[in-house]
Amino acid sequence: MDLQNLAYALTQVAHNFGAVAVVGGPLFARWPQRPEEPARHRLAWLVFVGWMVQGASGAGFGAISYAYYGTFPDIHGIAVAALLLKMGCALMGLTLAVLLLRYAAGWPPQRRNAAWNGLLVLGVTALMAAAFLRWFS
Repeated sequence: MDLQNLAYALTQVAHNFGAVAVVGGPLFARWPQRPEEPARHRLAWLVFVGWMVQGASGAGFGAISYAYYGTFPDIHGIAVAALLLKMGCALMGLTLAVLLLRYAAGWPPQRRNAAWNGLLVLGVTALMAAAFLRWFS
């Protein structure tokens, strides 16, 4: 068995589940039949963990390449822009999820909804950037 491919595949599995969490959580929270606040709070935890998994597995891809080749992946142009966009989305998504977890109980509904909309936009943007990163690297 090729351990490098196994490492990449397992990292990709984690990355995929993180992507489901960062897009699916906000989408469900904003669905027309919105869940009650306790359920939305649990969804915020799911989104937070999803962004953590996205960041860790993204770094894992680079670490695997470094471990096997002694260098990080050689990307340039659009792929670099896509990677930076994904990293920015992850940082902002983590921050917004923490703010939602910490302060949403005291926010008016409009602000909570805006936070969920922001998380959805960040998740979808990161997912789209992933396609550009994959195909332009």
